[in-house]
Amino acid sequence: ELKQDLQRSENEGFSIINESSKKKDLMKKNAGNDAPDQETIVQALIKSYWSEIETVINYIAHSVNLDGVRAQEIKKSLSAEVGDELMHAQNLAKRIKELKGTIPTSAGFKSQQPFLQATPDTNNVKVVIKGVISAEEGAIRQYRELIKMCGKNEDYVTQELIIDNLSDEEAHKSIFEGFLKEYE
Repeated sequence: ELKQDLQRSENEGFSIINESSKKKDLMKKNAGNDAPDQETIVQALIKSYWSEIETVINYIAHSVNLDGVRAQEIKKSLSAEVGDELMHAQNLAKRIKELKGTIPTSAGFKSQQPFLQATPDTNNVKVVIKGVISAEEGAIRQYRELIKMCGKNEDYVTQELIIDNLSDEEAHKSIFEGFLKEYE
């Protein structure tokens, strides 16, 4: 009888473990239904990478092209931010590679910042400031979306990187919003 009780106990124990394992598998499966796959995150990182590269190009151009006494502070600020934006692009590229993605080369580049293009009037500082704010808002939106995606996918390393970038972009936006107040 003791032998039968042990056998029954072992079978019930196995049954409980098996049920528990099935529930965990089902929970994982259901939790992952709305989680983006790694390739989706890589593609979003590539989109952000290109945005940072384009921002670098545009900030360099405006930091050189702008004219006038009032433009000097803006030019200085744009020059300083080039380094931050380039660092973001480099960090994104490293993370793309770590996630088994391929960092695209210039053949894949498509401009997405019509609001930051050079204008014939190199004294029109206000247009540049508004363009910078638009670029920063675009980066902020993209980074917030990436943060959500990474959280759903439990990719906390990428999420932390993006949170750091987001913090910088919010600070940049704030600086240029301050500049804009002087022109309105």
